[in-house]
Amino acid sequence: MPYKKLTQTQSRIIIGMKETLKAMKKGDVSEVFIADDADHQITDRVIALAEELEIPYRRVASMKDLGTACGIDVGTSTAAIKQQ
Repeated sequence: MPYKKLTQTQSRIIIGMKETLKAMKKGDVSEVFIADDADHQITDRVIALAEELEIPYRRVASMKDLGTACGIDVGTSTAAIKQQ
């Protein structure tokens, strides 16, 4: 389950589209998680950049579950794991 990886790397999580895009452009991201129920105008930008930079990404079911896995009380459209 992809959420397990997020819960195990709490100290290296990047939450939200803007922060994820910034970190991806800097080369700081090892993997991206994208909620299927998020606005596609938001997620399409993240997917396009992930594909361009050859960063692996996973789709997850919901924003709420993604937020919970990240340790926050609200949903999030995207999250990423920083490289070690």
